[in-house]
Amino acid sequence: MSQQDILLETGTNELEIIEFFIHEETERGLVTHYFGVNVAKVLEVVEAPDGLTGSEAAVHPSFLGTIPLRDLILPVVDLSVWLDLHRAEDLNEPIIVTEFNAMITGFLVSGVTQIHRVNWAEVEPPSKYFSSMDSNCITGTIKINDRFVLMLDLEQVLADLDESGSTQANLSDIVSDERYHAMIADDSTSVRELLRTNFTNANFEVTLAYDGAEAWAKLEAIKAQSQKEDRSPLDYLDVVVSDVEMPQMDGYTLTRKIKEDPILKVLPVTLFSSLISKSVLHKGKAVMADAQVTKPEFNGLTAKVIDLIESWREKIQG
Repeated sequence: MSQQDILLETGTNELEIIEFFIHEETERGLVTHYFGVNVAKVLEVVEAPDGLTGSEAAVHPSFLGTIPLRDLILPVVDLSVWLDLHRAEDLNEPIIVTEFNAMITGFLVSGVTQIHRVNWAEVEPPSKYFSSMDSNCITGTIKINDRFVLMLDLEQVLADLDESGSTQANLSDIVSDERYHAMIADDSTSVRELLRTNFTNANFEVTLAYDGAEAWAKLEAIKAQSQKEDRSPLDYLDVVVSDVEMPQMDGYTLTRKIKEDPILKVLPVTLFSSLISKSVLHKGKAVMADAQVTKPEFNGLTAKVIDLIESWREKIQG
């Protein structure tokens, strides 16, 4: 168990972010941009080797090739190129080595500052400007000391580098014989749309939420309606499918609140996240999630959710 697992109790809506920066050369001089990523995605930080440059034959201009890292061949991405920033090159630049979506990738940046512990409630959804960016790469902003740190969607970076488009091609062909209703909470516009399409095609009615806080507000409305009409929340909703990393309220906290609520606890919850792996399954179990699926498994998610609903109904009726 890592130190962050010990320090951060699951379901408290806290996270640790590693803050890093990129120095950009502009007409008005050097500008520093600050970014953050969940520490849970970071394996280590290493120094970039000399002579690391891109190639015209690369699948994307930001791809710098691979470097050896012990027993790994590490692909490296220049984040400044992907973000369309003219990075001021310097000595001893770091590479942030990450692991998510079952992939290990290095991201070249100008420097790393420190690790901060924050609450998801402090992470504001991106402004309209950032939300409208073509890359949709900013998932939230947080003020640390006297500056704003932009939370980066590194999954979007890898999706852009995936020339095969495999993530987008993984559309489900599962169709349920029965009409179900799912609430889906995810802060990524592209992921929400893909999930909405998959579940709609599978014969689901879909309710979308942009983060855990919005999902919880909608669940409280369902709770109020069920109490007013003296019915079960299962009469209005069959399942909740939630991302883990979201501004305002994360998926672990949302799940804990559902399972600790005397009325809403009858709802099955599936966590769907790039962070889910064998080493962190205990976090979902700690908040009583009923299923956990890693984000590359778009194609299998709807089938697993249908199985969960059907087994859940048998359990309730039995």
